[in-house]
Amino acid sequence: MVLLMKKLLGILVLGLLLCNVGAAETIVKLPKDTASGHKKLYKSLTGKYYKDHGVQVVDKKDGHPVRAGDQSIRFEVRSGDCGKDLAGDWSDCKNDRERHELSGLKDTMKKGEYWISWSIYFPKDHQNLSPLSNAYGQFHQKNGHPVFMFKELRNGYTIVRSIKEDYSDYNETKLLGNEEALGNWFDILINVNWTKKNDGFFKLWINDELKYDYKGPTKTKKYVYQKFGIYRTGITRYLNYKNLDKIEKCFNEKGETSAKEHKALRKLKLKKFPGHKTSINIYKKCKEYYEIDNVPTTIIYFDEVRKSKKKEKVGIIK
Repeated sequence: MVLLMKKLLGILVLGLLLCNVGAAETIVKLPKDTASGHKKLYKSLTGKYYKDHGVQVVDKKDGHPVRAGDQSIRFEVRSGDCGKDLAGDWSDCKNDRERHELSGLKDTMKKGEYWISWSIYFPKDHQNLSPLSNAYGQFHQKNGHPVFMFKELRNGYTIVRSIKEDYSDYNETKLLGNEEALGNWFDILINVNWTKKNDGFFKLWINDELKYDYKGPTKTKKYVYQKFGIYRTGITRYLNYKNLDKIEKCFNEKGETSAKEHKALRKLKLKKFPGHKTSINIYKKCKEYYEIDNVPTTIIYFDEVRKSKKKEKVGIIK
């Protein structure tokens, strides 16, 4: 009996150790040269789904762009970079998404005023992949939706606001044009008051120029946390658009095409894009006809990613 208890205890201890190792693998520690003010940052995908190329701390001496100091953070998403999230109950692959992000899910902001900064760099050969949507940062609510997102939409780098649960206050404000963004560092500085009340605000400067000034509630849930990196949505929307002629051939040869699918094809021709579910269904139906079946790789750099209650602790730290 004693021997059996010892064996069971040994198995339990080993299991706990393995769990801790697994948790440690999801945590990313960034050097102060590149980031500060975040207690813990987690990989957005777990285990085998998070690829080695997904996020890397890189050096100026190796030819990488750096905003200040000697290092920066390089993100890369290739076609097929999808998987399960930290909780394990969400799959990007099944929901038309790909990503490599870092998440402050367990480093939340409750309420009050914060200063947040980052510098972002788009390489000169960077492609805007619209109608696919690339998000490069989110202020997400714990157990809720993102209230502010930084997306690359058709016309450029854009801040998207949607505070209300029903998205009735949805708003897009372009911050940088497509050509303007390429090959240069841009310094983002944010001053925000996280609150459910009307005394909230969200101010944003780019290279010391005020670009965005919102006043009103900034959240609906208790906690907000930051995510940054690359988050691509609408993968099949992009692939369908690139294979319009093949979809027509598919519909004609396969027949039994619904009125909804024909309507979606007409929308695609007009650069009006159907929802995720319809896009996924069309892709599954016609992908064997496609000549273009991969999305180009996206690479961006972050540096000086900082968060504090004090303005002097964010921005460019030399």
